[in-house]
Amino acid sequence: MTLYVLTCFLCLLSTHLVSITENRCLIVYCFIFLRTVRLPCIIIIIIIIIIIIIIIFSPQQVSSSGIFELKVHSFTSSRGACSNPRECQIFFRVCLKHAQAVISPEPPCTYGTALTEITSADHSSISRTASIRIPFHFKWPGTFSLIIEAWNAESAEQSTENPSNLISRLATRRRLAVGEDWSQDVHFGEQSELRYSYHVVCDDYYYGDSCSDYCRPRDDTFGHYTCDEAGNRACLVGWRGEYCSEPICVSGCSDNHGFCERPGECKCRIGWQGRLCDECVRYPGCLHGTCNQPWQCNCQEGWGGLFCNQGLNYCTNHRPCHNGATCSNTGQGSYTCTCSPGFSGTNCEMETNECDSNPCKNGGSCNDLENDYTCTCPQGFYGKNCEISAMTCADGPCFNGGTCVEKPAGGYSCRCPVGYMGSNCEKKIDRCTNTPCANGGQCLDLGRSMLCRCRPGFTGPRCEINIDDCARNPCRNGGTCMDGINDYTCSCTLGYSGRDCSQRSDVCGTVPCQNGGTCYTHFSGPVCQCPSGFMGPSCEYSLQPSVSPEGSGDPFPVALAVSFCLGLVTLLLVVCAAAAVLRQMKKSQLGKSVHSGLETINNLSQFPRDKGALAIPGSPFKVTNKDAELSADDKAGYKQKLVDCNLTESSKQQHQQGQTLKQGSKKSDLFISVPPFTKELAYHPVYIIPEHTEQCVFATEVGISPFIGNKTQIA
Repeated sequence: MTLYVLTCFLCLLSTHLVSITENRCLIVYCFIFLRTVRLPCIIIIIIIIIIIIIIIFSPQQVSSSGIFELKVHSFTSSRGACSNPRECQIFFRVCLKHAQAVISPEPPCTYGTALTEITSADHSSISRTASIRIPFHFKWPGTFSLIIEAWNAESAEQSTENPSNLISRLATRRRLAVGEDWSQDVHFGEQSELRYSYHVVCDDYYYGDSCSDYCRPRDDTFGHYTCDEAGNRACLVGWRGEYCSEPICVSGCSDNHGFCERPGECKCRIGWQGRLCDECVRYPGCLHGTCNQPWQCNCQEGWGGLFCNQGLNYCTNHRPCHNGATCSNTGQGSYTCTCSPGFSGTNCEMETNECDSNPCKNGGSCNDLENDYTCTCPQGFYGKNCEISAMTCADGPCFNGGTCVEKPAGGYSCRCPVGYMGSNCEKKIDRCTNTPCANGGQCLDLGRSMLCRCRPGFTGPRCEINIDDCARNPCRNGGTCMDGINDYTCSCTLGYSGRDCSQRSDVCGTVPCQNGGTCYTHFSGPVCQCPSGFMGPSCEYSLQPSVSPEGSGDPFPVALAVSFCLGLVTLLLVVCAAAAVLRQMKKSQLGKSVHSGLETINNLSQFPRDKGALAIPGSPFKVTNKDAELSADDKAGYKQKLVDCNLTESSKQQHQQGQTLKQGSKKSDLFISVPPFTKELAYHPVYIIPEHTEQCVFATEVGISPFIGNKTQIA
């Protein structure tokens, strides 16, 4: 909730800072963005802050706009050069300022300023000049200060810097309302007369008494409306709301359960359905239930269970029995139907055919009725089932040689000869009608009986038995017999062939061995023993390598040679690089050790550092910390100065000692002849300058002991 309030505050703050009516739609987008987009809270706040910054610092229109328009109709002046209007070139300057009790003609023109084009001072030229338009971007106050100046144009440019060119000045305070009507005015000066008119009109899309109401027709995401004469928004058909951004749904669409993105729609929210989104969605699988809220399943009367699919009163709910049957509930989901006469089946859905039992006698025709039947009797018979005959034997009712016998109770009966049947022996008995002979046997009706003439390979009264042709063992030499229809087939063993396996066959003759192989008969078939150099079921594959033509050897492996050369070159480059790196590391370590030694020596010196050098008493060497700090470029000069100084100040013996020191610096153990020092000084710095080409300075500190002689060893 805190985040929601904070975000809404940012949206309102952005609208206040922007101060343009149209950008109020930013509020709408803030709310829509929060409700529809699932983003992290910090991201939502950052996006809104960025939008505010962009709107504040981007060029934009302010809340109102209009135009102050002034038209000069005539101007006459008798001052200076304009006494002759045709020779006078003038222009007008209009300054619009806020209302002042005492009007100051000096700038700034707070509401705006404008200049006319240069024209002649005659009446016709001035009247043809275009009107002066000063746009303003603020709420029109109604009262203002108007300054109109007429200037003499000395050149083609409009300049107001020379005060002597000012011909006339009008400064007045006026009140003017926004409207299309022009206000006429005239000004009489001491030497001039000015007639002009002016009015204030609102700019496009601005309305109201002060041009502060902004309304721009639009039909896009931000709104769907037009503007009336007063600047009020008039929504287009199908839209509503303050900014006409809310679509009007189809009539009757539920406000709580439906919504629309375009006019005339009605989209249902989750859990609701129907054309107007006023029907709740039942629980999935609910059969005989209703709902008052989504995902309910309230069972109807006579139904139960989670999905309302179990009938508590099956007969009432389903009415399963048909044709007037009586339904009885026998348990949960079960029932029994008591059928009416003439019907049968579980649900009494089948009608009983009373004619199926052939109730009509003596050739009568049966007509099925609902729970009844009727018989249409032939001539001479009557009764329910045509069982009563109205004929006698005198009428000769028996056919096909049948014998008529009178019945004591009346009527007669016929004794039919062989092959006929029926009450009057009118039906001939055909014993072959049902095709009694199987396997294509021919049926012969013999009157009292029938006979089947079987096809070859079959036997039996009805030709149902297949004669076993393998019963006499026709296959020889161990062959296997397979019975067929009036035929047989022999599967012969290895080495035999023919219809009855009586012919001996050469297996190796049918599958010869190639390349000199030897064939042997095996129970699984022929087997070839191949000579050396061949293989395969028939010795058809050769194992001997192919002989290359003379003079054609294997080509030199060029790729291998190239790879070897590249590897060797790469190895050499790696070795050279490693050697260069090691050499550079050694040089770097040597330079660091020398530099570190110099700094140590200079810092450890306890002697006072004055401008002069520290001289070792009785020694030809002069040591100074100041000289130790010389740059690399001065080391060579320094060495030369040191040698010259020693040669000048020292005797020949001292010079020889310097040569001894110079030669000793090239050895591993260096000895320096040092004169005795006083006991008060325990350590004395000594610099040794070698003579080899590399400009290196070696330094050490020599400890002096009263028990040591003139030679001191420096490690």
